[in-house]
Amino acid sequence: VAALLCASSLPALPADGRVRLVVARQDGRLIGVAGVEDLGSWGLLRSVAVDAASRGIGLGSTLVAAAEDLADGLDALYLLTTTAAPFFEARGYVRTKRAAVPPAVRASAEFAALCPDSAACLVKRLR
Repeated sequence: VAALLCASSLPALPADGRVRLVVARQDGRLIGVAGVEDLGSWGLLRSVAVDAASRGIGLGSTLVAAAEDLADGLDALYLLTTTAAPFFEARGYVRTKRAAVPPAVRASAEFAALCPDSAACLVKRLR
């Protein structure tokens, strides 16, 4: 997972175990990953990555849907992206201001340090 995230220019995952992952494999090789970091009533969708050779076949959409299933019981999923806002908007995520994000989510490493202020902030209400 770490190698795929690095190849996709995404930050490493925290070692605290709060990120639940879904992975896709083909012939025993990891080709995709998506994670949900549980932050109380909300979640942070993160680490959505597909191996370059496996892009364009809908795997990213499948991984996002599976990650949303992992978020069952959460009120909303938030995410930051520097490159894929249209991809997420096509899947029901809407842009929001960082100031509108719950404090627990803003305090996450992803919001506080890992992603630049220029990253688009999106949210999808789950219930």
